[in-house]
Amino acid sequence: MTERPSPPAPPSFAQALRFWAKLGCLSFGGPAGQIAMMQAELVDRLRWIDQGVFLRGLNFCTLLPGPEAQQLATYAGWRLHGVRGGIAAGTLFVLPGALVLLLLSWILAAGRHLPAVASVFDGLKPVVVAIVAHAVWRIGRKALHGWPAWGLALGAFVALFALRIDFPWIVLAAGALGWLAGRGGASPFLTGSAHPGGAGATAQHVDGGSLPGFWPRLVRIAALYLVLLALPVGACLAIFGTQPFLDMAILFTKAAFVTFGGAYAVLPYVAEHAVRALGWLTPAQMLDGLALAETTPGPLILVLQYVGFFAAWQAGPPESQLAAAIAGAALATWTTFLPSFALVLLGAPYIERLHGDARIGSALGAITAAIVGVILNLGVFLAGAILLPPQGGIDWVSATIAAAALAALIRWGVAIHWLVIAGALLGVLRALAGL
Repeated sequence: MTERPSPPAPPSFAQALRFWAKLGCLSFGGPAGQIAMMQAELVDRLRWIDQGVFLRGLNFCTLLPGPEAQQLATYAGWRLHGVRGGIAAGTLFVLPGALVLLLLSWILAAGRHLPAVASVFDGLKPVVVAIVAHAVWRIGRKALHGWPAWGLALGAFVALFALRIDFPWIVLAAGALGWLAGRGGASPFLTGSAHPGGAGATAQHVDGGSLPGFWPRLVRIAALYLVLLALPVGACLAIFGTQPFLDMAILFTKAAFVTFGGAYAVLPYVAEHAVRALGWLTPAQMLDGLALAETTPGPLILVLQYVGFFAAWQAGPPESQLAAAIAGAALATWTTFLPSFALVLLGAPYIERLHGDARIGSALGAITAAIVGVILNLGVFLAGAILLPPQGGIDWVSATIAAAALAALIRWGVAIHWLVIAGALLGVLRALAGL
């Protein structure tokens, strides 16, 4: 018999840091591409993480609110080097993209009035509309199987678009419905992609009382989380004043705990408050932020950093405008990602026990179905802002660019960064042609 090669020695902390830094700089392509990159490197090439451990960690991260790729990196870092490894991995996964986006946000804020800058973003906006439409199509194909899922997606869209119900209530209602449906083990929302253990997994009874040491660990992590949340928020309020920083801390913290389904799912909630209720940005500026976030490495939810930057930029006095904007961006990033670290480090020791619970899988499936309607609402909101200009009529040039970009995504699978570059070039050409 041929002996299987023995696993390599565990990496040193310094080796792991170099890997996480490289991953953070190269993590383009959205969560699917980022997870595939971790699979190829951590499991296949370096063999630092066992395949089964990796998949169970991935299944666990799909159950959590927040960016699953960043959470998976945090979990893998925890498996390798404990708490310090998890913090290092999760931080380095986000940091390069955050720094790049901060620079791009400043360039946009300082130069948005320049014709050259404006023309680039005029070409990017219809591409972003196509990207959101593609997300509806992609997630809908996986999540909507049977009339209950379709009905839940339609109900979520109507609740947001017509009834103006807040996004967190929709997530909670969908999760509760899925949980109840999963108690019988034959939920219409329980699919192979939604079930944490896969299509053939069996239901188990899992609760906090059956997990040794869960409650003391929960109390410790919750207390540390509250301290780490309060300190930077308090510092911003003391230095720059209560607004918009207090509203930012509340909004982004709430958003962080309901971001099931990824950034596209929570963006309607943030846009509703940041654009319509609080007036921090215009719909066009929100589209600009999405375009910038699509061009940077790291999770797409970094777009909330852009929102924080502009909220503080527009509220700050001229003499401290940039300092306030940087603080706003930092506060948005901190409040967005801090819950991810807390949730992963809380649940990481118990992943094996949570694996395969049908009620959790059904709740996740129901939430994912509702998310399709939520993202559709975002698409309608953004499409209206770019394709139906205030002066009336339809912007047929933007509509053509959006349709072409959507076809490129669905038919040929063109990478998003290439579409972003093409959109920027088309915007410049459009400005030169006077269209």
